[in-house]
Amino acid sequence: MKWRSLTESLPGADARSLHEQVAERKELIRKYVPAEAQIVHARVIEDLQLGGIASRVLQIGALAPQFELRDHNDQAVSSADLLSTTRLVICFFRGRWCPFCVGQLEAMNRVLPEIQRARAALLAISPQTVKQSFFMADQHKLAFPLLSDSGNQSARKFGLVYRVPEDQKLIFQRSFINLPLANGDETWELPIPATFIVERDDRIAYASADPDYTERPEPAEIVEQLKALNRCG
Repeated sequence: MKWRSLTESLPGADARSLHEQVAERKELIRKYVPAEAQIVHARVIEDLQLGGIASRVLQIGALAPQFELRDHNDQAVSSADLLSTTRLVICFFRGRWCPFCVGQLEAMNRVLPEIQRARAALLAISPQTVKQSFFMADQHKLAFPLLSDSGNQSARKFGLVYRVPEDQKLIFQRSFINLPLANGDETWELPIPATFIVERDDRIAYASADPDYTERPEPAEIVEQLKALNRCG
């Protein structure tokens, strides 16, 4: 599926800030998504916030759980192997069906050379299948690994997972968002979007997670965090 601005563009060609792109997507949702659906999505966000999911997310200084997952080319990727040589920037996202996830990963793709110059590697993790990750990487010309976290096993260790409530599930189904097909299971579970920087000793040096799936850190902020870590040694 395609999520584009009002004017069609090539993948990765939108040079606006992520904040500007998110604002446009929010405005389109306000205009074109039925009000009753917007109310349900807003209530789910509020329930997650009141339920304290953000307090369960791993924070700066915590040890990041190790993982070995399949990338969009069905190759095994080990966090331990990567951390033996470099820092990691890890973006947990919901799936290729989410316009805010697409916008974030395209924006991260544009700063990938800066991330690499700052001596870090970029990974993105979602519960979607390897096939769905391949489609996403190919369609949006993403130049970093998209990892398939079957059953949200890794996301759960980071404290990110929730179950989609029934009324939101019905809205997804009416919108042809088929999570059992996309994720390869019947759990209807998703991670809240989150971005982490993990040091080579497995310590989390930066953490950003928000139950509001429309909120993502600006890629430039991630790059500046990496530069600051380099300056500190």
